[in-house]
Amino acid sequence: MSADLALWPIGNCQVSALVDRAAGFVWACAPRVDGDPLFCSLLSPRGEGEVPRGEWRLALDNQASVEQSYLRNTPILLTRLTDADGNAAEIYDFCPRFERSGRMYRPVAFCRIVRPVAGAPRLRVLLDPATGWGAAAAERTSGTNHIRYLVKPQPLRLTTDAPVGHILDGRGFRLERAHHFFLGPDEPFVGNVAHSLAAWLHQTSDEWRGWVRGLAIPLEWQRVVIRAAIALKLCQHEETGAIVAALTTSIPEAPHSGRNWDYRYCWIRDAYYTVQALNRLGALDVLENYLGYLRNIVDEARGGHIQPLYAVSGEAKLDERDAPALAGYRAMGPVRVGNAAYAQVQHDAYGQIILSNVQAFIDERLLRKATAADFHALERVGERAWAVHDQPDAGLWEYRTRSAVHTYSAVMSWAACDRLAMAAEVLGLDDRAALWRDRADRVRERIEEAAWYAPEQRFGATFGGGELDASLLQLVDMRFLAPDDPRFRATFAGVEKGLRRGAHMLRYAEEDDFGRPETAFNFCTFWLIEALHLAGRGDEARALYEQTLERLTPAGLLSEDTDFSTGELWGNYPQTYSLTGLINCAVLLSKPWSAVR
Repeated sequence: MSADLALWPIGNCQVSALVDRAAGFVWACAPRVDGDPLFCSLLSPRGEGEVPRGEWRLALDNQASVEQSYLRNTPILLTRLTDADGNAAEIYDFCPRFERSGRMYRPVAFCRIVRPVAGAPRLRVLLDPATGWGAAAAERTSGTNHIRYLVKPQPLRLTTDAPVGHILDGRGFRLERAHHFFLGPDEPFVGNVAHSLAAWLHQTSDEWRGWVRGLAIPLEWQRVVIRAAIALKLCQHEETGAIVAALTTSIPEAPHSGRNWDYRYCWIRDAYYTVQALNRLGALDVLENYLGYLRNIVDEARGGHIQPLYAVSGEAKLDERDAPALAGYRAMGPVRVGNAAYAQVQHDAYGQIILSNVQAFIDERLLRKATAADFHALERVGERAWAVHDQPDAGLWEYRTRSAVHTYSAVMSWAACDRLAMAAEVLGLDDRAALWRDRADRVRERIEEAAWYAPEQRFGATFGGGELDASLLQLVDMRFLAPDDPRFRATFAGVEKGLRRGAHMLRYAEEDDFGRPETAFNFCTFWLIEALHLAGRGDEARALYEQTLERLTPAGLLSEDTDFSTGELWGNYPQTYSLTGLINCAVLLSKPWSAVR
């Protein structure tokens, strides 16, 4: 694992920050996860003796060691700093989140509480928000107990009981009592900042622990699952229900590869897998919020084209550009803002919208069950899936310069028709059920004919082609094939032989727009683990899962990719795909709870 990805996410489902291994906020965007970063030193490496722009660091003079951990079952980070003389301080980092006045209080705000715990350490507060994607330090004004930062689109204010002059000058001072820092909306702080932050720390902790308490977790790997679930929830922008693919942009998939993408948006595909994993744990609040987001997307489309991704606000246009002021992760630019994939044609999105929605017609626990009107609106998405099921697209891996009829996309179109038939049956709409069942059967026939690669008696990744793609392992998960179907077993054998690299799995092995893949895609490794289990190779699946857990960051999370030669993590972080794999495999492989009763 790269030490640069030893990052600890904190957040409140409105804003988030990544804290490095030395108590520095190195990445945070406001007022949303897809906004301009206040803290961006993660993508702008520090030169020797240079204080980086876009960082909020708390450090001790003569600092010697750092210990970090989350408070149990929360995203509240506790960091202990110790200097060379044994003086020590503890820092609590969190974003407030708790119910207040009948609604969830989750402001655009970051809280830090610093307490001396041994001796009299000397603390230095370096707070230098950036603006314009790292182009300039934010202008500031100050008062007796606050500093105002002129960032766009909303200025922020630091309210504190620490010496403001020392913060402005970056001067160290003796830490003899607790100090409190609230970086939030540019408005007077009402009340005592020390009392408020102390109370909010406990309320935020109780809120997260209550949420975790409601999860239906497996017996084994409980802490792994809980940490992944919390991180997935942090990736939801609760105001709209959108779920972002990752909290970062432009961490390359491999060193100097140019595969640097902005993942701070809601991919329909990634969000589907996220709600699928959290549904297995009973986290219905994430599903319900996301379905509201999807209904708005479907309404805006009016039966037309659905993009692969949208902004968390639902905005469709996500033009891609570079941020020249930022050198990039480990100086491996470019840093990209926006993602040109929004303009691509990716037909699997239609199936994923319907797969995400179908539970709403069945689950009696939901606050809002889907209605016949919802079904008829969803049929417009199904019509698109039916119309394009055998048409070329960019595929789920978003090829930028070529297209084909991808088997995965076609199977998602089949799943769209199949699940619409199921929903119609639940609603008693027999004529619609018959129509969608007939269409599902016809799509299946087309796939079984066109995607079958006769020379090796298996399915190929494209119609009429024999390419291998890890997404073929999803034929079982989508219920297109049964695990014991000889066609699946043959397809699995081909995929494993062609794409497995020891304990890792590639998405594909052929050259793409950027050359031959250099890293394994972590989510595909979890697909491999699932397939091994379904193929009756349970011991091998468990061993591979345990081996994968050895690559977790200190925060218990994963990025997108792993170098299959060195084991180093690459790609945006934390990656929802990878987190869903952690959860899905734990649920699949764990011993039942009855084993301890």
